[in-house]
Amino acid sequence: MKELEKLFDRIVQRVNINLRELEFDVNPFLNKLIPTTQMTKFYAFYGITPHHSLNLMFKHSNLAGSYFLGKVSVTNSLLYKSDIRGDELKKSGDLFQYQEFNIPLDQDEEITIEDSFLIKTLVHNYSHDPETLENFFIKDTVSTHYANIHGSPANGSFLGPFATVDLTTIQDCVVGAYSYVQAGEVSHLKIEPGTVWVRKPGDFNFMYRYPLNQLNNYIYFSAGNSPQGIFMDFVEDRKEAFQRVFDVVNIDQPLSVPTSASLDRFAVIKPKTKIGDNVLVAQRAFLQNSMLGRGANAQENCYIINAKLEGNNVTAHGAKIIEADLKKNVFVGFNCFLRGRPNARITIGQDSVIMPHTIIDVRSPLTIPPGHLVWGLINDPKDLEVNSMSLKRFSKIDTRACIGSMLFEGSGGSFVSTFQERIHHILQANGAFFDGNLNRGHAQQNQNISFNTLQPYPRGAKEGLYPTIVIKP
Repeated sequence: MKELEKLFDRIVQRVNINLRELEFDVNPFLNKLIPTTQMTKFYAFYGITPHHSLNLMFKHSNLAGSYFLGKVSVTNSLLYKSDIRGDELKKSGDLFQYQEFNIPLDQDEEITIEDSFLIKTLVHNYSHDPETLENFFIKDTVSTHYANIHGSPANGSFLGPFATVDLTTIQDCVVGAYSYVQAGEVSHLKIEPGTVWVRKPGDFNFMYRYPLNQLNNYIYFSAGNSPQGIFMDFVEDRKEAFQRVFDVVNIDQPLSVPTSASLDRFAVIKPKTKIGDNVLVAQRAFLQNSMLGRGANAQENCYIINAKLEGNNVTAHGAKIIEADLKKNVFVGFNCFLRGRPNARITIGQDSVIMPHTIIDVRSPLTIPPGHLVWGLINDPKDLEVNSMSLKRFSKIDTRACIGSMLFEGSGGSFVSTFQERIHHILQANGAFFDGNLNRGHAQQNQNISFNTLQPYPRGAKEGLYPTIVIKP
Protein backbone atom coordinates (compact mmCIF):
# COMPACT_ATOMS: atom_id res chain seq x y z
CA MET A 1 0.00 0.00 0.00
CA LYS A 2 2.91 2.35 0.72
CA GLU A 3 4.07 2.17 -2.91
CA LEU A 4 0.57 3.08 -4.07
CA GLU A 5 0.52 6.14 -1.83
CA LYS A 6 3.98 7.19 -3.02
CA LEU A 7 2.80 6.90 -6.62
CA PHE A 8 -0.20 9.13 -5.86
CA ASP A 9 2.10 11.77 -4.35
CA ARG A 10 4.41 11.58 -7.38
CA ILE A 11 1.56 12.20 -9.80
CA VAL A 12 0.16 15.12 -7.79
CA GLN A 13 3.54 16.81 -7.67
CA ARG A 14 4.15 16.41 -11.39
CA VAL A 15 0.73 17.79 -12.33
CA ASN A 16 1.10 20.71 -9.93
CA ILE A 17 4.46 21.63 -11.43
CA ASN A 18 2.81 21.92 -14.82
CA LEU A 19 -0.07 24.00 -13.45
CA ARG A 20 2.01 26.38 -11.33
CA GLU A 21 1.42 29.33 -13.68
CA LEU A 22 -2.32 28.91 -13.17
CA GLU A 23 -1.79 28.65 -9.39
CA PHE A 24 -3.91 25.51 -9.35
CA ASP A 25 -3.31 22.77 -6.78
CA VAL A 26 -4.85 19.40 -7.68
CA ASN A 27 -4.20 17.82 -4.29
CA PRO A 28 -7.28 19.19 -2.46
CA PHE A 29 -9.46 17.88 -5.30
CA LEU A 30 -7.87 14.41 -5.34
CA ASN A 31 -7.07 13.71 -1.71
CA LYS A 32 -9.34 10.86 -0.58
CA LEU A 33 -11.47 11.24 -3.73
CA ILE A 34 -10.88 7.54 -4.44
CA PRO A 35 -9.99 5.73 -1.19
CA THR A 36 -6.86 3.63 -1.50
CA THR A 37 -8.83 0.53 -0.57
CA GLN A 38 -10.96 1.01 -3.69
CA MET A 39 -7.86 0.94 -5.86
CA THR A 40 -7.10 -2.61 -4.72
CA LYS A 41 -10.56 -4.19 -5.11
CA PHE A 42 -11.02 -4.57 -8.87
CA TYR A 43 -9.33 -6.54 -11.61
CA ALA A 44 -8.27 -4.94 -14.89
CA PHE A 45 -9.03 -6.55 -18.23
CA TYR A 46 -7.99 -6.37 -21.86
CA GLY A 47 -9.50 -7.54 -25.11
CA ILE A 48 -8.04 -9.69 -27.87
CA THR A 49 -9.52 -9.68 -31.37
CA PRO A 50 -8.27 -10.63 -34.84
CA HIS A 51 -8.66 -7.00 -35.91
CA HIS A 52 -6.68 -5.07 -33.29
CA SER A 53 -2.96 -5.08 -32.62
CA LEU A 54 -2.07 -6.60 -29.27
CA ASN A 55 0.87 -4.94 -27.56
CA LEU A 56 0.39 -3.97 -23.93
CA MET A 57 2.90 -2.86 -21.30
CA PHE A 58 2.04 -1.98 -17.71
CA LYS A 59 4.80 -0.75 -15.38
CA HIS A 60 4.58 0.47 -11.77
CA SER A 61 0.87 1.29 -12.07
CA ASN A 62 -2.56 0.55 -10.65
CA LEU A 63 -5.20 -0.40 -13.20
CA ALA A 64 -8.25 -1.05 -11.00
CA GLY A 65 -11.32 -1.90 -13.06
CA SER A 66 -9.86 -0.51 -16.29
CA TYR A 67 -10.21 -1.86 -19.83
CA PHE A 68 -7.62 -1.88 -22.61
CA LEU A 69 -7.88 -2.54 -26.33
CA GLY A 70 -5.08 -2.13 -28.87
CA LYS A 71 -1.49 -1.02 -28.38
CA VAL A 72 -1.16 0.64 -24.96
CA SER A 73 1.69 1.45 -22.58
CA VAL A 74 1.04 2.59 -19.00
CA THR A 75 3.84 3.75 -16.66
CA ASN A 76 3.73 5.27 -13.16
CA SER A 77 -0.01 5.85 -13.38
CA LEU A 78 -3.27 5.23 -11.55
CA LEU A 79 -6.22 4.21 -13.73
CA TYR A 80 -9.47 3.67 -11.89
CA LYS A 81 -12.31 2.11 -13.89
CA SER A 82 -11.15 3.84 -17.07
CA ASP A 83 -11.58 2.65 -20.66
CA ILE A 84 -8.52 2.93 -22.88
CA ARG A 85 -9.83 2.30 -26.36
CA GLY A 86 -7.25 1.91 -29.13
CA ASP A 87 -9.45 0.55 -31.90
CA GLU A 88 -8.57 3.33 -34.37
CA LEU A 89 -4.81 3.34 -33.88
CA LYS A 90 -2.99 4.06 -37.12
CA LYS A 91 -0.54 1.54 -38.52
CA SER A 92 2.95 1.78 -39.98
CA GLY A 93 2.72 2.83 -43.61
CA ASP A 94 -0.61 4.63 -43.22
CA LEU A 95 -0.82 8.09 -44.75
CA PHE A 96 -2.17 10.88 -42.58
CA GLN A 97 -3.64 13.74 -44.58
CA TYR A 98 -3.29 17.20 -43.08
CA GLN A 99 -3.94 20.27 -45.22
CA GLU A 100 -1.73 19.77 -48.29
CA PHE A 101 0.48 17.18 -46.55
CA ASN A 102 0.32 13.38 -46.79
CA ILE A 103 2.44 12.17 -43.88
CA PRO A 104 3.49 8.50 -43.73
CA LEU A 105 3.73 6.74 -40.37
CA ASP A 106 7.10 5.15 -39.59
CA GLN A 107 5.67 2.80 -36.97
CA ASP A 108 2.40 1.68 -35.46
CA GLU A 109 0.67 4.27 -33.29
CA GLU A 110 0.56 3.60 -29.55
CA ILE A 111 -1.33 5.07 -26.61
CA THR A 112 1.14 5.98 -23.85
CA ILE A 113 -0.01 7.03 -20.39
CA GLU A 114 2.64 8.29 -17.96
CA ASP A 115 2.50 9.83 -14.49
CA SER A 116 -1.25 10.32 -14.71
CA PHE A 117 -4.37 9.60 -12.64
CA LEU A 118 -7.47 8.83 -14.71
CA ILE A 119 -10.75 8.28 -12.83
CA LYS A 120 -13.62 6.65 -14.73
CA THR A 121 -12.30 8.28 -17.89
CA LEU A 122 -12.89 7.32 -21.50
CA VAL A 123 -9.74 7.55 -23.64
CA HIS A 124 -10.20 7.13 -27.39
CA ASN A 125 -7.22 7.57 -29.63
CA TYR A 126 -8.89 8.99 -32.77
CA SER A 127 -5.84 11.14 -33.41
CA HIS A 128 -5.69 14.50 -35.15
CA ASP A 129 -2.29 16.03 -34.38
CA PRO A 130 0.21 15.71 -37.27
CA GLU A 131 3.11 16.30 -34.86
CA THR A 132 2.45 13.17 -32.78
CA LEU A 133 1.21 10.60 -35.25
CA GLU A 134 2.93 7.55 -33.74
CA ASN A 135 2.36 8.44 -30.09
CA PHE A 136 -1.00 9.33 -28.58
CA PHE A 137 0.18 10.51 -25.17
CA ILE A 138 -1.36 11.38 -21.82
CA LYS A 139 1.29 12.65 -19.45
CA ASP A 140 1.29 14.37 -16.03
CA THR A 141 -2.49 14.63 -16.27
CA VAL A 142 -5.45 14.08 -13.95
CA SER A 143 -8.98 13.47 -15.15
CA THR A 144 -11.92 12.93 -12.83
CA HIS A 145 -15.27 11.15 -13.02
CA TYR A 146 -16.69 10.49 -16.49
CA ALA A 147 -14.33 12.78 -18.35
CA ASN A 148 -13.57 12.08 -22.02
CA ILE A 149 -10.13 12.36 -23.60
CA HIS A 150 -10.95 11.88 -27.26
CA GLY A 151 -8.30 12.34 -29.93
CA SER A 152 -6.59 14.74 -27.54
CA PRO A 153 -2.95 14.32 -26.51
CA ALA A 154 -2.72 15.79 -22.99
CA ASN A 155 0.23 17.03 -20.97
CA GLY A 156 0.21 18.60 -17.51
CA SER A 157 -3.54 19.15 -17.29
CA PHE A 158 -6.55 18.66 -15.02
CA LEU A 159 -10.04 17.68 -16.19
CA GLY A 160 -13.03 18.09 -13.91
CA PRO A 161 -15.93 15.60 -13.79
CA PHE A 162 -17.85 15.14 -17.05
CA ALA A 163 -15.34 17.34 -18.89
CA THR A 164 -14.39 16.52 -22.49
CA VAL A 165 -11.36 17.41 -24.58
CA ASP A 166 -12.00 16.43 -28.17
CA LEU A 167 -9.54 16.62 -31.07
CA THR A 168 -7.50 19.10 -29.04
CA THR A 169 -3.86 18.95 -28.04
CA ILE A 170 -3.94 20.28 -24.49
CA GLN A 171 -1.00 21.41 -22.35
CA ASP A 172 -0.88 22.89 -18.84
CA CYS A 173 -4.62 23.55 -18.69
CA VAL A 174 -7.46 23.25 -16.20
CA VAL A 175 -10.75 22.18 -17.77
CA GLY A 176 -13.69 22.76 -15.44
CA ALA A 177 -16.56 20.38 -14.73
CA TYR A 178 -18.83 19.69 -17.71
CA SER A 179 -16.73 21.78 -20.08
CA TYR A 180 -16.27 20.68 -23.68
CA VAL A 181 -13.23 21.82 -25.64
CA GLN A 182 -12.62 21.15 -29.32
CA ALA A 183 -10.14 23.83 -30.27
CA GLY A 184 -7.14 22.33 -32.08
CA GLU A 185 -4.40 23.32 -29.62
CA VAL A 186 -4.67 25.07 -26.26
CA SER A 187 -2.13 25.74 -23.52
CA HIS A 188 -1.92 27.51 -20.16
CA LEU A 189 -5.67 28.12 -19.97
CA LYS A 190 -8.14 27.79 -17.12
CA ILE A 191 -11.48 26.92 -18.67
CA GLU A 192 -14.43 27.66 -16.43
CA PRO A 193 -17.01 24.96 -15.62
CA GLY A 194 -19.81 24.57 -18.13
CA THR A 195 -17.94 26.04 -21.10
CA VAL A 196 -18.74 24.64 -24.54
CA TRP A 197 -16.05 25.79 -26.95
CA VAL A 198 -15.69 24.62 -30.55
CA ARG A 199 -13.05 26.37 -32.61
CA LYS A 200 -11.36 25.88 -35.96
CA PRO A 201 -8.70 28.59 -36.09
CA GLY A 202 -9.25 31.01 -38.94
CA ASP A 203 -12.62 29.46 -39.78
CA PHE A 204 -15.11 29.56 -36.90
CA ASN A 205 -15.48 29.91 -33.14
CA PHE A 206 -18.52 28.70 -31.12
CA MET A 207 -18.78 29.59 -27.44
CA TYR A 208 -21.46 28.92 -24.84
CA ARG A 209 -21.22 28.97 -21.06
CA TYR A 210 -23.77 27.60 -18.60
CA PRO A 211 -24.95 29.87 -15.79
CA LEU A 212 -23.22 28.39 -12.75
CA ASN A 213 -26.30 28.64 -10.53
CA GLN A 214 -28.08 26.30 -12.97
CA LEU A 215 -25.13 24.05 -13.81
CA ASN A 216 -24.41 23.39 -10.14
CA ASN A 217 -27.73 21.53 -9.86
CA TYR A 218 -26.42 19.02 -12.41
CA ILE A 219 -22.73 18.79 -11.51
CA TYR A 220 -20.73 20.54 -8.82
CA PHE A 221 -17.16 19.78 -7.79
CA SER A 222 -15.19 21.55 -5.09
CA ALA A 223 -11.97 20.88 -3.22
CA GLY A 224 -12.37 18.30 -0.48
CA ASN A 225 -15.67 16.95 -1.79
CA SER A 226 -16.79 14.30 -4.24
CA PRO A 227 -18.63 15.41 -7.38
CA GLN A 228 -22.32 15.89 -6.73
CA GLY A 229 -25.52 16.81 -8.53
CA ILE A 230 -28.13 15.26 -10.81
CA PHE A 231 -25.54 13.68 -13.13
CA MET A 232 -23.82 11.84 -10.30
CA ASP A 233 -27.10 10.79 -8.71
CA PHE A 234 -28.31 9.41 -12.03
CA VAL A 235 -25.21 7.26 -12.50
CA GLU A 236 -24.98 6.16 -8.86
CA ASP A 237 -28.62 5.04 -8.88
CA ARG A 238 -27.75 2.52 -11.62
CA LYS A 239 -24.34 1.46 -10.38
CA GLU A 240 -25.48 -1.87 -8.98
CA ALA A 241 -26.72 -2.95 -12.41
CA PHE A 242 -23.10 -3.17 -13.54
CA GLN A 243 -22.03 -5.30 -10.59
CA ARG A 244 -23.01 -8.62 -12.12
CA VAL A 245 -21.42 -8.05 -15.55
CA PHE A 246 -18.09 -7.42 -13.83
CA ASP A 247 -18.42 -10.14 -11.19
CA VAL A 248 -19.33 -13.01 -13.50
CA VAL A 249 -16.70 -14.33 -15.91
CA ASN A 250 -19.04 -16.12 -18.32
CA ILE A 251 -22.31 -14.32 -18.84
CA ASP A 252 -25.16 -15.19 -21.20
CA GLN A 253 -26.09 -12.63 -23.82
CA PRO A 254 -29.39 -11.15 -22.59
CA LEU A 255 -31.09 -10.79 -25.98
CA SER A 256 -30.85 -11.83 -29.61
CA VAL A 257 -28.48 -9.66 -31.63
CA PRO A 258 -28.24 -9.56 -35.45
CA THR A 259 -25.08 -11.05 -36.93
CA SER A 260 -24.03 -7.59 -38.17
CA ALA A 261 -24.35 -5.96 -34.74
CA SER A 262 -22.09 -5.92 -31.69
CA LEU A 263 -23.16 -5.99 -28.04
CA ASP A 264 -20.25 -5.62 -25.65
CA ARG A 265 -19.85 -8.20 -22.93
CA PHE A 266 -19.55 -5.40 -20.32
CA ALA A 267 -22.72 -3.51 -21.27
CA VAL A 268 -25.91 -3.69 -19.18
CA ILE A 269 -29.04 -4.65 -21.09
CA LYS A 270 -32.36 -4.49 -19.29
CA PRO A 271 -35.63 -6.11 -20.49
CA LYS A 272 -37.64 -5.02 -23.53
CA THR A 273 -34.61 -3.80 -25.46
CA LYS A 274 -34.28 -4.37 -29.21
CA ILE A 275 -31.12 -4.05 -31.28
CA GLY A 276 -31.17 -3.74 -35.07
CA ASP A 277 -28.66 -4.51 -37.80
CA ASN A 278 -25.24 -2.80 -37.72
CA VAL A 279 -25.79 -1.50 -34.17
CA LEU A 280 -22.77 -0.97 -31.90
CA VAL A 281 -23.19 -1.11 -28.12
CA ALA A 282 -19.93 -0.37 -26.29
CA GLN A 283 -18.72 -1.41 -22.84
CA ARG A 284 -20.34 0.28 -19.82
CA ALA A 285 -23.35 1.28 -21.91
CA PHE A 286 -26.76 0.90 -20.24
CA LEU A 287 -29.89 0.10 -22.28
CA GLN A 288 -33.37 -0.35 -20.87
CA ASN A 289 -36.72 -0.73 -22.63
CA SER A 290 -35.32 0.88 -25.76
CA MET A 291 -35.02 0.28 -29.47
CA LEU A 292 -31.88 0.98 -31.49
CA GLY A 293 -32.61 0.91 -35.21
CA ARG A 294 -30.24 -0.06 -38.00
CA GLY A 295 -26.82 1.59 -37.73
CA ALA A 296 -27.45 3.29 -34.38
CA ASN A 297 -24.83 3.19 -31.65
CA ALA A 298 -24.44 3.61 -27.91
CA GLN A 299 -20.87 4.44 -27.00
CA GLU A 300 -19.09 4.04 -23.65
CA ASN A 301 -20.93 5.29 -20.54
CA CYS A 302 -24.13 5.96 -22.51
CA TYR A 303 -27.55 5.43 -20.93
CA ILE A 304 -30.56 4.92 -23.20
CA ILE A 305 -33.77 4.36 -21.24
CA ASN A 306 -37.36 4.15 -22.50
CA ALA A 307 -36.22 5.58 -25.82
CA LYS A 308 -36.53 4.86 -29.52
CA LEU A 309 -33.70 5.56 -31.97
CA GLU A 310 -34.88 5.00 -35.53
CA GLY A 311 -31.50 4.42 -37.16
CA ASN A 312 -28.03 5.81 -37.93
CA ASN A 313 -28.14 7.63 -34.61
CA VAL A 314 -24.89 8.57 -32.88
CA THR A 315 -25.00 8.58 -29.09
CA ALA A 316 -21.52 9.82 -28.23
CA HIS A 317 -19.47 8.92 -25.16
CA GLY A 318 -21.32 9.57 -21.92
CA ALA A 319 -24.58 10.79 -23.44
CA LYS A 320 -27.86 9.98 -21.70
CA ILE A 321 -31.23 9.69 -23.46
CA ILE A 322 -34.32 9.12 -21.32
CA GLU A 323 -37.98 9.05 -22.45
CA ALA A 324 -37.23 10.27 -25.97
CA ASP A 325 -37.90 9.48 -29.62
CA LEU A 326 -35.10 10.18 -32.08
CA LYS A 327 -35.73 10.11 -35.79
CA LYS A 328 -33.05 8.94 -38.23
CA ASN A 329 -29.57 10.47 -38.40
CA VAL A 330 -29.76 12.33 -35.09
CA PHE A 331 -26.43 13.10 -33.43
CA VAL A 332 -26.33 13.38 -29.62
CA GLY A 333 -22.93 14.67 -28.52
CA PHE A 334 -20.56 13.84 -25.67
CA ASN A 335 -22.08 13.85 -22.16
CA CYS A 336 -25.43 15.24 -23.29
CA PHE A 337 -28.26 14.82 -20.80
CA LEU A 338 -31.65 14.44 -22.50
CA ARG A 339 -34.32 13.70 -19.92
CA GLY A 340 -37.98 13.57 -20.77
CA ARG A 341 -40.68 12.09 -18.54
CA PRO A 342 -43.27 9.38 -19.20
CA ASN A 343 -45.90 12.03 -19.97
CA ALA A 344 -43.40 14.56 -21.32
CA ARG A 345 -41.36 12.88 -24.00
CA ILE A 346 -38.67 14.54 -26.09
CA THR A 347 -38.97 14.14 -29.87
CA ILE A 348 -35.98 15.03 -32.04
CA GLY A 349 -36.47 15.44 -35.78
CA GLN A 350 -34.39 13.76 -38.47
CA ASP A 351 -30.86 15.03 -39.22
CA SER A 352 -30.68 17.18 -36.09
CA VAL A 353 -27.44 17.81 -34.20
CA ILE A 354 -27.52 18.02 -30.41
CA MET A 355 -24.27 19.74 -29.53
CA PRO A 356 -21.93 18.06 -27.02
CA HIS A 357 -22.71 18.87 -23.38
CA THR A 358 -26.30 19.93 -24.04
CA ILE A 359 -28.89 19.55 -21.28
CA ILE A 360 -32.53 19.06 -22.27
CA ASP A 361 -34.53 18.44 -19.11
CA VAL A 362 -38.28 18.88 -19.55
CA ARG A 363 -41.53 18.32 -17.67
CA SER A 364 -43.83 18.88 -20.66
CA PRO A 365 -43.53 17.39 -24.16
CA LEU A 366 -40.88 18.98 -26.36
CA THR A 367 -40.38 18.58 -30.11
CA ILE A 368 -37.22 19.63 -31.92
CA PRO A 369 -37.92 20.12 -35.65
CA PRO A 370 -35.88 18.20 -38.27
CA GLY A 371 -32.51 19.56 -39.30
CA HIS A 372 -31.84 21.68 -36.24
CA LEU A 373 -28.73 22.52 -34.24
CA VAL A 374 -29.35 22.56 -30.47
CA TRP A 375 -27.12 23.67 -27.59
CA GLY A 376 -27.16 24.80 -23.96
CA LEU A 377 -29.76 24.32 -21.24
CA ILE A 378 -33.34 23.70 -22.31
CA ASN A 379 -36.26 23.21 -19.93
CA ASP A 380 -39.16 24.30 -22.15
CA PRO A 381 -40.08 25.53 -25.66
CA LYS A 382 -39.05 29.09 -24.76
CA ASP A 383 -35.51 27.91 -23.98
CA LEU A 384 -35.46 25.98 -27.25
CA GLU A 385 -36.17 29.17 -29.21
CA VAL A 386 -32.97 30.83 -27.95
CA ASN A 387 -30.82 27.66 -27.92
CA SER A 388 -31.42 26.25 -31.39
CA MET A 389 -31.44 27.13 -35.05
CA SER A 390 -32.05 25.26 -38.27
CA LEU A 391 -28.84 23.95 -39.82
CA LYS A 392 -29.84 25.66 -43.06
CA ARG A 393 -30.13 29.04 -41.37
CA PHE A 394 -26.97 28.51 -39.30
CA SER A 395 -25.06 27.76 -42.50
CA LYS A 396 -25.80 31.27 -43.73
CA ILE A 397 -23.96 32.98 -40.88
CA ASP A 398 -20.83 34.51 -42.39
CA THR A 399 -19.51 36.92 -39.75
CA ARG A 400 -20.95 36.91 -36.24
CA ALA A 401 -24.12 35.86 -34.40
CA CYS A 402 -25.11 36.22 -30.76
CA ILE A 403 -28.10 34.14 -29.73
CA GLY A 404 -28.95 34.08 -26.04
CA SER A 405 -25.76 33.08 -24.23
CA MET A 406 -24.15 31.63 -27.38
CA LEU A 407 -21.61 33.58 -29.41
CA PHE A 408 -20.56 32.43 -32.87
CA GLU A 409 -17.94 33.99 -35.14
CA GLY A 410 -16.87 32.93 -38.61
CA SER A 411 -18.39 30.68 -41.23
CA GLY A 412 -21.59 28.92 -40.20
CA GLY A 413 -21.44 26.86 -43.40
CA SER A 414 -18.01 25.51 -42.49
CA PHE A 415 -19.16 24.78 -38.92
CA VAL A 416 -22.17 22.77 -40.12
CA SER A 417 -20.26 20.86 -42.80
CA THR A 418 -17.48 20.01 -40.32
CA PHE A 419 -20.03 18.48 -37.94
CA GLN A 420 -21.76 16.58 -40.73
CA GLU A 421 -18.46 15.14 -41.97
CA ARG A 422 -17.57 14.12 -38.43
CA ILE A 423 -20.92 12.37 -37.95
CA HIS A 424 -20.47 10.51 -41.24
CA HIS A 425 -17.00 9.36 -40.12
CA ILE A 426 -18.39 8.06 -36.80
CA LEU A 427 -21.14 6.09 -38.53
CA GLN A 428 -18.68 4.70 -41.07
CA ALA A 429 -16.12 3.73 -38.41
CA ASN A 430 -18.84 2.06 -36.36
CA GLY A 431 -20.01 -0.06 -39.31
CA ALA A 432 -23.42 1.57 -39.72
CA PHE A 433 -23.15 1.32 -43.53
CA PHE A 434 -22.11 -2.35 -43.64
CA ASP A 435 -23.91 -4.10 -46.52
CA GLY A 436 -22.93 -7.67 -45.73
CA ASN A 437 -19.60 -7.40 -47.51
CA LEU A 438 -18.22 -3.87 -47.64
CA ASN A 439 -17.89 -1.08 -45.04
CA ARG A 440 -17.08 -3.20 -42.02
CA GLY A 441 -16.60 -1.23 -38.82
CA HIS A 442 -16.51 -1.63 -35.05
CA ALA A 443 -19.97 -3.24 -34.95
CA GLN A 444 -18.69 -6.11 -37.10
CA GLN A 445 -15.06 -6.28 -35.89
CA ASN A 446 -15.84 -6.22 -32.16
CA GLN A 447 -18.09 -9.27 -32.19
CA ASN A 448 -15.47 -11.82 -31.18
CA ILE A 449 -13.44 -10.31 -28.37
CA SER A 450 -11.89 -12.54 -25.75
CA PHE A 451 -11.28 -10.87 -22.41
CA ASN A 452 -8.42 -11.56 -20.03
CA THR A 453 -8.08 -10.29 -16.48
CA LEU A 454 -5.12 -8.79 -14.64
CA GLN A 455 -4.64 -8.73 -10.87
CA PRO A 456 -2.49 -6.55 -8.56
CA TYR A 457 -0.34 -7.51 -5.59
CA PRO A 458 -2.85 -8.59 -2.90
CA ARG A 459 -0.94 -7.35 0.18
CA GLY A 460 2.29 -5.89 1.47
CA ALA A 461 4.07 -2.65 0.54
CA LYS A 462 3.15 -3.16 -3.12
CA GLU A 463 -0.53 -3.87 -2.45
CA GLY A 464 -2.61 -2.45 -5.29
CA LEU A 465 0.29 -2.10 -7.70
CA TYR A 466 0.41 -4.39 -10.70
CA PRO A 467 3.67 -6.14 -11.50
CA THR A 468 5.38 -5.12 -14.71
CA ILE A 469 3.45 -6.91 -17.43
CA VAL A 470 4.25 -7.12 -21.15
CA ILE A 471 1.64 -8.77 -23.38
CA LYS A 472 2.49 -9.33 -27.04
CA PRO A 473 1.09 -11.49 -29.86
